[in-house]
Amino acid sequence: MTSQFITLLTAGARTATLLIAPDRFLFARDGALDWQLSEGDGLVVATGQVHSVVLNLGNLEPGRHYRLETADGGFTFATANETALLDIRDFGASTESADNARAIQSAIASLPAGGTLRLPAGLWSSGPIFLKGEMTLLLEEGAILADTGSRRGRKVLPARHADGRVLGTWEGVAEPCFASLINAIDCDNLTITGHGTIDGGGDRGDWWTWPKETRDGARRPRTIFLSSCKHVILSGITVQNSPSWTVHPVLCDHLLAAGLTIRNDPLSPNTDGLNPEASSDIRLIGLDISVGDDCIAIKAGKRDPRGGPDRPTRRVEISNCLMQRGHGAVVMGSEMSRGIHDVSISRCHFVGTDRGLRIKTRRGRGGAVSDIHLSQCRMDDVATPIAVNAFYFCDADGRSEYVQSRNPLPLSIETPRISNITIRDVVVSGAETAAAVFYGLPECEIDAVSVDGLSIVYAEGAKPGLPEMACHLPQLLHAGIVAENTRFSLLARLSPHSIHPNL
Repeated sequence: MTSQFITLLTAGARTATLLIAPDRFLFARDGALDWQLSEGDGLVVATGQVHSVVLNLGNLEPGRHYRLETADGGFTFATANETALLDIRDFGASTESADNARAIQSAIASLPAGGTLRLPAGLWSSGPIFLKGEMTLLLEEGAILADTGSRRGRKVLPARHADGRVLGTWEGVAEPCFASLINAIDCDNLTITGHGTIDGGGDRGDWWTWPKETRDGARRPRTIFLSSCKHVILSGITVQNSPSWTVHPVLCDHLLAAGLTIRNDPLSPNTDGLNPEASSDIRLIGLDISVGDDCIAIKAGKRDPRGGPDRPTRRVEISNCLMQRGHGAVVMGSEMSRGIHDVSISRCHFVGTDRGLRIKTRRGRGGAVSDIHLSQCRMDDVATPIAVNAFYFCDADGRSEYVQSRNPLPLSIETPRISNITIRDVVVSGAETAAAVFYGLPECEIDAVSVDGLSIVYAEGAKPGLPEMACHLPQLLHAGIVAENTRFSLLARLSPHSIHPNL
């Protein structure tokens, strides 16, 4: 539902998330916007100010009509019906308890389909909990669900279900992982919403000291892990302090993440913000992300004898998001063996990330990345705004002659393919190494790259640096668009500084 200026992203029984003037701003507004919310009879029930394009409303009642009024226009919407509202305190949860997992799990078991489970204000310590379909988990303002951070006795999720289906992955491979704080497996019609916080406990225990290891037979947990779920909504909440990837949907369909705030320590290893893997129809709208690794990283499994997700990631929409710090803003790969297709990134603001749009792969991965569209975005203080690299030196053999050779090798199922990249109306300030780099394979060039509108202002005082993680690359400084084994279908409306002498 939409009006000229206001779009309803989602309305549950007790919360709603709307976009206000998303075509006029990226994420932050120029100034605060006053808003007023009334019930259908005209009674004003809430007022406030919003400083971004996304407005998360709480304290709503089920089955009611509401009217939002702002200087940008008005909008009427209805909340969903609700079969039951349960409170975790009625099942023995206490802010004094060291672990509320059993009480919360009991409440989930008692919740009827279409019901809401409420976490009221307070600090609720818990080990892993497992949600079910047809339910809403509501974290009210001031509620903090905090992982204990302990490995002792923690459940380990196997790599596969009993029927052989992949359950979970670690960097694209089916592997056992410790259960996350929030787990949803084979859940349909699930909502996690509210103004509260989910704290993954990354700074408690020893999670960040073994980023690439296996301990006690398992890999590190996520904070929110979703496996083989359909029709999932994540709205309004803050997710922070993750042991590894923060929000990880794998083998999911029709997921909306709207109005989330994701925060991790800048030095925490591999704490990506949101990583959809082997999933389809993903909408990421109005997110505020600042983490220790990639902000959004799109994955699609990795070729490995142990196997992994066997389907591509398709149809991903990313819009009106703010992505700060971290290694990359929006990244595809390096796990992309089943393919990543049809990704749209629009009206986003990248600040202080090492790279803006990044596609990374290598020989041995196979798969294809195609139809990637970046438009109407701004990047500030991003060292390498656009980086496409088919020589990414990941894994133990990443620096091998096979991966890094600049001589053409025979095409095979291990050859990655990259095509149809569109960059339109992108404004960059504070770039360092280059406006963009494209490093394609000599046997399989990056095909059909269109750049129409790219404005670059470079950072003063920057020093030469490597634009990408690959061998045999020169250090660059203010180098424009640098391309090897790349075919451009269009180069138009480039600022003078965007043009490299070799183009």
